[in-house]
Amino acid sequence: MHESEYGALPLTTGPEEGARDARVALLPVGSLEQHGAHLPLVTDTVVACVLARELARAYPVRTLPPLTFGCSHEHAAWPGTVSVSARTLDAVVTDIAASLEPARLAVVNGHGGNHVLANTAQASGGRIALFPGPQEWEAARSEAGLATDNDTDMHAGELETSVLLHAAPHLVRPGYRDADHLTGPRDHMGVLGLAPYAPSGVVGRPSLARADKGRVVLASLTRRFAGHLQALTGDPGPTPP
Repeated sequence: MHESEYGALPLTTGPEEGARDARVALLPVGSLEQHGAHLPLVTDTVVACVLARELARAYPVRTLPPLTFGCSHEHAAWPGTVSVSARTLDAVVTDIAASLEPARLAVVNGHGGNHVLANTAQASGGRIALFPGPQEWEAARSEAGLATDNDTDMHAGELETSVLLHAAPHLVRPGYRDADHLTGPRDHMGVLGLAPYAPSGVVGRPSLARADKGRVVLASLTRRFAGHLQALTGDPGPTPP
């Protein structure tokens, strides 16, 4: 991934960042984990980077390179998945936030399994915000007309496939229209992992994905970031279209 494609690697110089003097930095955090046969292992990282790019276009913020490993232990049954511990992820994000002082850090999280980041933000004393939250994903789904919700479409489904069809269609493999799988309750996924519930690795309805849905999801999330920026800085900043 490079700047022209996903905004993943900022190519600014030290003097350029000094002149900008951004009060908030965006840290995309993703994962390296299976996403069925139709999406790549880096899907969550791509989603986080694409969203961070849109936020940087709308607000006066600085974008950091992504963290490409997350807490993906529930996907360990599939080849290609690599995880770090919750303790490691918390420590890395906390260290990055400390090194940015007095600027604040907004973690742009693309992987729902990075649960520890909520505690990292909570314990930061107002120095770290976590975005998007579940309610913001749900609101974006509704605004974009998605037929699914966060629970039934949790992995490689309508939402993630739509975002990639919009932002990086070349990463979506053939077969997504035939990859739907709904699991029902997954009460013991924390112990058993995802594999017993979803042999294909998919939980959701990628067959419903469309690029225009992905575009609206990103636009909705971009508008909803304004409150997080104000919470971090006390300044409402510009209102995106």
